[in-house]
Amino acid sequence: MLQRVIDRLKPQVGEVALNANGDLSRFSGVGFPIITDPIDGFAGPLAGVLSGMNWAASLAPTPTHIVTVASDTPFFPRDLVSVFSDVNEGSTDRIVLARSDGNRHPVFGFWPVALRYDLVKFMADTDTFKVMAFANNHDLRFADFPLAQINGLEVDPFFNANTPDDIETAERIATETIS
Repeated sequence: MLQRVIDRLKPQVGEVALNANGDLSRFSGVGFPIITDPIDGFAGPLAGVLSGMNWAASLAPTPTHIVTVASDTPFFPRDLVSVFSDVNEGSTDRIVLARSDGNRHPVFGFWPVALRYDLVKFMADTDTFKVMAFANNHDLRFADFPLAQINGLEVDPFFNANTPDDIETAERIATETIS
């Protein structure tokens, strides 16, 4: 599943990094940087956003934005980044998050690297590491994505596979997508 996510993301971005914690050796063959959370313990997706911002800030030239995706969501749109960019309208401080069928998907985001220090301060000063708690304090827009039609089946492009049944469904959808 991770390889499918990478294959969908790579054509849309200039650089890829994987945010992971724990035993990093399990990702030794991915061929790009593995970055860890700067906060001890499980701080959730917002810590991953900060990891990405920190990594991006070390690149030359520093990109204006990073894009985050979930590794358990194998069907996210192939035009995710271009839609995010369109909704962003050239802003250097606007956060854009994904939405489909009225549901927000805050792990899928277009994050200004310029907000890195705001995020550090937020995480130091809060008891919650909720993505929306941070995003709602900034210029926030949503990019709306339609449900996909695959062989007469309506599929949320942000369907995530967390259980064995979900993985079975994802495999079926992937097979039907190819045929």
